[in-house]
Amino acid sequence: MGSLFLFYVHLKMQYIKSYTLTEARKKMEHYCAYQERCHKEVSEKLKGMNMISEAIDQILGHLIQENYLNEERFAKAFARGKFNIKKWGAKRIIRELKVRDISPYNIKSAMAEITKEDYLKTFDE
Repeated sequence: MGSLFLFYVHLKMQYIKSYTLTEARKKMEHYCAYQERCHKEVSEKLKGMNMISEAIDQILGHLIQENYLNEERFAKAFARGKFNIKKWGAKRIIRELKVRDISPYNIKSAMAEITKEDYLKTFDE
């Protein structure tokens, strides 16, 4: 039974895809262009691709420089979407943004996207 397990692990290890820096950068450009992402999501995705920390930092820097990745834009889109579509309240949105390591400044900026009138109207519904 032990040798069967080792054979399975060996087979799984053969199929781990490795990426060059250029391939990973292109993949992350597409990933970020598809929808707004936070730094934490992209970093976790790169770690899942078995990228080393230096490569992750370099790719994140590139994505920020080329405006594929923007925490403030992500926070605003996240807050608007969760409020308008899922009818989440302010506390839930703030908590979820904190889980994603969004800065207090960006959280405040995102919450400014939701007007008091809209919030009260949704609350009444």
